[in-house]
Amino acid sequence: MAAKTIKLTSFIWEGVDRNGRKINGNSQAENVTKLRATLRQQGIAAQKVRRKSTLLSVGQGPRKKKITAGDIAVLTRQLSTMLNSGVPLVQAFDIIGRGHENPSMQKLVLGVKDNIEAGVSLAEALRKQPRHFDDLVCNLVAAGEHAGVLDTLLDKIATYKEKTESIKKKIKKALFYPTAVLVVAFIVTAILLIFVVPQFEELFRGFGADLPAFTRMVIDLSDAFQKYWWLILGGLVAAAMAFAHAHKRSRKLAHWVDRASLRIPVIGAILRKAALARFARTLSTMFAAGVPLVDALESVSGATGNRVYGQAVRAMREEVAAGQQLQWAAGRTGLFPHMVVQMIAIGEEAGSLDSMLAKVADFYEEEVDNAIDSLSSLLEPLIMVVLGVLVGGLVIAMYLPIFKLGSVV
Repeated sequence: MAAKTIKLTSFIWEGVDRNGRKINGNSQAENVTKLRATLRQQGIAAQKVRRKSTLLSVGQGPRKKKITAGDIAVLTRQLSTMLNSGVPLVQAFDIIGRGHENPSMQKLVLGVKDNIEAGVSLAEALRKQPRHFDDLVCNLVAAGEHAGVLDTLLDKIATYKEKTESIKKKIKKALFYPTAVLVVAFIVTAILLIFVVPQFEELFRGFGADLPAFTRMVIDLSDAFQKYWWLILGGLVAAAMAFAHAHKRSRKLAHWVDRASLRIPVIGAILRKAALARFARTLSTMFAAGVPLVDALESVSGATGNRVYGQAVRAMREEVAAGQQLQWAAGRTGLFPHMVVQMIAIGEEAGSLDSMLAKVADFYEEEVDNAIDSLSSLLEPLIMVVLGVLVGGLVIAMYLPIFKLGSVV
């Protein structure tokens, strides 16, 4: 007997909380009116509601999706808004968990709720999910619970997550374009070598003269590619997989790759600025939450996104723990620009280190945005040159013998 088909409706919404801050999320409800009423009870004024419908069979659950860092950012933003509106913590987790359209996220949120109901603190409940909540988040939540300002700390975590994820997406976007073009260039070159060059080779056999060295080289390359394409393709795939595996297993290789990436023209500068922005944003958030500087640096070392900077921050932590000022420890690494060191020094002297670091983070986040825009403009003509050299070189190699056909005749 065929399963009965029902229509489950979920909504993607945007709104503002009672403090005027923007918030968004995913919820399920019978209709738009009931969804708006539920959000009003949570202290959220819905501004935009978009329906997203899927047909599912009874007995089948919605398709599981991977939990992303963006999902965690939305979760912390929703929790902050609900707690600030007076919704109890357990009830907030229940509302978010049951209303989420991703079964994996539902399981995670409701699992945390069950631990809280069992008497465990929120920080300890989150520590049981290390894949989704790192030490930085757990330490900030613990500080918020201890100081009684959990909603404020969750808001800071959400802001931190949103900004760091924004930087990651922009860097990936900047690197995706040239990578995609190189892949397309390789495919086009392979097609020319396999299907086009052999046709010219048949034509050249009747010329009765020696072929130019450039043409002969291209034809030999085509012959090798036709005979061993499977070996070349398999070798490239195997090399990529072996490198990825070694990169995960070997700290020395991972450190070397991160250091080498910082030396790449143009791209290296973007990665440096992104690492500085994440360092400043993370340390500012943790220090503002009341986390001791030495403990904060331990968490910051894993949040810079680059092992070279992570190692430098751990060295800074050792010096700060020994009584050294943060500005001197940062200057000794040789990785932090003079401006950053001076801003740290001013913050230490004025007792406003968190606000100074926040300004540094804002500056470098804007620098990353501008650098990525400039990179896109720079790469377009450069990529055209690469494609022109590859394809144009093959075309010229094939037409050189034709140009000399008159002398042969």
